Amino acid sequence: MRVTHTEVDPSQSPAGAAAARLGAVIPAPVRVEPLPGVTYQLGPDTTVRATPEPGPLAVAEQLAELLRRPTGYALPVAPAGVATADGDISLLLTRESTEPESGGAEGYQLDATADGIVIRARTAAGLLHGVQTLRQLLPPAVDAGDPRPGPWLVPGGRIVDHPRYAYRGAMLDVARHFFDVPTVCRYVDQLARYKINHLHLHLTDDQGWRIGIDSWPLLAEVGGASQVGGGAGGYYSAHDYRRIVAYAASRHLTVVPEIDVPGHTNAALVAYPELAPGGVAPDRYAGTDVGFSALAVDNERTYAFLADVFGELADLTPGEFLHLGGDEAFTLPPAAYARFVERVQPIIAATGKRVLGWHQIAPAAHLDGRVVHYWGTTRHDAAVADAVRRGAQVLLSPADRSYLDMKYAADTRLGKEWAGRIEVRRAYNWEPANHLRDVPADRVLGVESPLWTETVTTPAEIEYLTFPRLPAIAELGWSAPGDRDWAGFRTRLAGQAPRWRAAGITFHASPQVPWPATGDAPAGTGEPAAGTAPVGTGEPAAETAPAGTAPAGPPLAGAGEVVPGPRAGTT
Repeated sequence: MRVTHTEVDPSQSPAGAAAARLGAVIPAPVRVEPLPGVTYQLGPDTTVRATPEPGPLAVAEQLAELLRRPTGYALPVAPAGVATADGDISLLLTRESTEPESGGAEGYQLDATADGIVIRARTAAGLLHGVQTLRQLLPPAVDAGDPRPGPWLVPGGRIVDHPRYAYRGAMLDVARHFFDVPTVCRYVDQLARYKINHLHLHLTDDQGWRIGIDSWPLLAEVGGASQVGGGAGGYYSAHDYRRIVAYAASRHLTVVPEIDVPGHTNAALVAYPELAPGGVAPDRYAGTDVGFSALAVDNERTYAFLADVFGELADLTPGEFLHLGGDEAFTLPPAAYARFVERVQPIIAATGKRVLGWHQIAPAAHLDGRVVHYWGTTRHDAAVADAVRRGAQVLLSPADRSYLDMKYAADTRLGKEWAGRIEVRRAYNWEPANHLRDVPADRVLGVESPLWTETVTTPAEIEYLTFPRLPAIAELGWSAPGDRDWAGFRTRLAGQAPRWRAAGITFHASPQVPWPATGDAPAGTGEPAAGTAPVGTGEPAAETAPAGTAPAGPPLAGAGEVVPGPRAGTT
């Protein structure tokens, strides 16, 4: 069912604005059924109730924390079914779907009446997705980090919803420029807003190795001490990485770690020259060229190294995938490259994980469960189509549609242009199911938006390139084609701007979107100035911060403004 989307008029009454929000959710829900004239009001006596199990209670606490800051209400969390009162919010696990369309591990049903709100789902992940929808049904001030006056109204109605694809991802490159744990956790919260469920971390590249490996300690200590443009770089200890994994899991995102081999390995070769062709250590590299480095693929020591690295990483990673990279190994002949991939895939499988790799791995022999990660700019790739015929699935990240590091326009300071310029309409207007010829729709695992960071050094710059394009890709991954269109999306996207401003999220004010103005301030926000907000360091509040808050310390000061802090170093 396609929902008619109505632009929210700030001059409307609070009840009128609430009614308009019911059809303004991103990603677009499967079904929306308004209750005209009915409004729920959150009040000081509201209790958040949940099925008395750890997962639902954790989601309930996240919701309560989210609402306490702007409302000032106590919002206690209690088990469902105990002295329920009018006005409560209930998060309920159901073993059987209450509606046929709301089934599946991540589906949910949200019912809002004057007497209360009930979110039902089969899993805690589904409950959290329902909470993210509820967040968008409340006034934008709910995203503020300080008390606001309200009223806190939710339009009456029912939303039945579930995702289109099982994998809806975003990638953050922490190798070209290092970003500390609080910054990654802040990004996790921003992804969770739009029901993204996988965080792909690009942990290694020529410029830096970002994960501590106990059996090869110099990888992080030496290989992690550099980044693009020079600087100290940094790396995650096992403890740091576990914190990221745990924080992502609390938001029901699965971390997908990438160790990029056999190319993109200069930092590893600086640390351990015996892994380099000829055993000669290269110089550190702080530039942005690609394709010049490779492991010694005919050296058995290389495969012992990779067994150690992937083994330790698998032990730290509860998710099902390990990403082996595999792109741009230009110095290797095709036969040597294929032999390498065919040696490494079983190493990963032996850890109990599924193989995920950039689409250059497609010609190698198939391994059960393998996923080919397509980043090309053409609509047909014969090697990928052949890999699919042999049993592979495909994860789609077409660079000319989904790469968040591409410039918006010619005058965008940040980003690159090799895959073209990507405004938000271009990011939105493509169809994953038929994007690659000869790849059947049922072999598409999902979509992912990568953010490479050659030009990105601060949280504000991450956000500027991410928003508003990430919500566009998120909707492609969640919503079926019949539930969405560009005209409706651009209007709903405009309604997100007051929320981003309230949360201190920097974003690109695309001229393709009818952003609401706020007083004398321009609609949206400008591109952040270079170097205005170095990445913060120190112990994050992420482990206790509510969903949607900034675990990196003080929130960004507002649209286009950033709070400076010390530059990231080794954690």
